[in-house]
Amino acid sequence: MGQVEATTQREIAADPEDVFDALADYSGMRHKLLPEHFSEYEVREGGDGKGTLVHWKLQATSKRVRDCLLEVDEPTDGQLVEKDRNSSMVTTWVVTPAGAGRANVVITTTWNGAGGIGGFFERTFAPKGLARIYDAILANLAREMEK
Repeated sequence: MGQVEATTQREIAADPEDVFDALADYSGMRHKLLPEHFSEYEVREGGDGKGTLVHWKLQATSKRVRDCLLEVDEPTDGQLVEKDRNSSMVTTWVVTPAGAGRANVVITTTWNGAGGIGGFFERTFAPKGLARIYDAILANLAREMEK
């Protein structure tokens, strides 16, 4: 069993603080950014950054649905960390300046993968599939922020 990691990033033509605020807005903007892979979205506590508890189901493949209950933290400026209470999955969102009026957003998810042949396929294919899902979220974020 090894750690699996998926990472993607995008530069967005918007102020980094505004981009971060949009990502941290679980009670409003975040739900709008999610593609069809997400269902049963519900904010259970908080709703704005640190202290938020949010639930959703993530359908990564036609057969794989992950029930996520995420605790949100903000350990440093420009960073959101979502820890899943139901698994080892941790997603970190980092927003940094990328020039005047531009932000770079990096999303990294890690989890403890399966062992054996199943683990091999998970390490090989899951990061690419998750990166596609995150690319869709970042495209939606760019569309909302660049209006």
